[in-house]
Amino acid sequence: MKLKRVVVTGLGALTPIGNNIQEYWTGLINGVSGAAPITQFDASKFKTQFACELKNYDPNNYFDKKDHRKLDLFAQYALIAADEAMLDSGIDVEKINSDRVGVIWGAGIGGLKTFQDECFAFAKGDGTPRFNPFFIPKMIADIAPGHISMKYNFRGPNFTTVSACASSTNAIIDAYNYIRLGMADAFITGGSEAAVNEAGIGGFNALHALSTRNDDPKTASRPFDLGREGFVLGEGSGALILEEYEHAIARGAKIYAEVIGSGMSADAHHITAPHPEGLGALNVMKNALNDAEMSITDIDYINVHGTSTPLGDVAESKAIKQVFGEHAYNLNISSTKSMTGHLLGAAGAVEAIASILAVKNDIVPPTINHFTDDPEFDPKLNFTFNKAQKRTVNAALSNTFGFGGHNASAIFKKFNG
Repeated sequence: MKLKRVVVTGLGALTPIGNNIQEYWTGLINGVSGAAPITQFDASKFKTQFACELKNYDPNNYFDKKDHRKLDLFAQYALIAADEAMLDSGIDVEKINSDRVGVIWGAGIGGLKTFQDECFAFAKGDGTPRFNPFFIPKMIADIAPGHISMKYNFRGPNFTTVSACASSTNAIIDAYNYIRLGMADAFITGGSEAAVNEAGIGGFNALHALSTRNDDPKTASRPFDLGREGFVLGEGSGALILEEYEHAIARGAKIYAEVIGSGMSADAHHITAPHPEGLGALNVMKNALNDAEMSITDIDYINVHGTSTPLGDVAESKAIKQVFGEHAYNLNISSTKSMTGHLLGAAGAVEAIASILAVKNDIVPPTINHFTDDPEFDPKLNFTFNKAQKRTVNAALSNTFGFGGHNASAIFKKFNG
């Protein structure tokens, strides 16, 4: 069976450094930090009092009041990014076979604020159950693709992937595979997350996973820096339109890049810590390269998972050197989490978009907030510290790794017809 080609024809983003694709990309290449003191609740008693929140977000700008009250923030974010991606793609829903267009979405947690608020309200009451009838439909992680499909009447495969921080990369991989196997013509795919709330900050603080650099939030996310001490929680969404090549060409679509390969693996090591030698990361990158039928020298840029944690950054760096050998020194490597924070289940989508735009524009976004070299990292590796770099990017590899040892990678290359 000859596999179909898969291309990217639309993008949408709602991030801590920009509320649409253009703003997001401008923020990335200019090295903008999205971190600031938390505004969504009083965080004064929390160990971490800052996050990468969305800026100037008002649901009334996007939804009727009646509608947005039925939607958890993560579903709101999903619908907004999906809408931008659909408009960007130019797909006319009246001229396609809706039975062959689906939605596969990633969310690591889903409606955490809805769950928290309903439980808080119950705990404050007299024990009489008075739950909102929209409690469950707002909370469940699979509801975002359900809403997206209903908005556009897309009746193809529809589900959510949940693999912690790898969730939306897994969603992209599933959409890619469905299309190349001939089971669908197109997908809205990506991911969203909205965990900047008491439960999210408090829970990750309990794990000692978050930076506590409350005196300097903007520089708190420091991937590959000696002073890194935890990730910065982010929120938002990213959406991609993946389309079968012939389907896209037939309607005259613009094409950002081609999806050329993907990989998955498990660390099988620890519930939160990566394999110390980066074994899972090594395997997932090798699997992606094998799937793409590419050599290591075909890759120009790696958008790394790079969360700014003491263990994770070292493990990923070791894996890159093992996979790419001497070619590792020809790569640009960067962690865009240094700017956006860690969007959990949405991380893979927004970072895939960064990778695609790097391929499209031949610019590599930087890893900001680098102040002090860490002897754990090979100084000959180019982590694209502090400033974007122009270079030809024919192919980019995007890595995302999740709690539980879930690893997922996708490769995007220039579209050459």
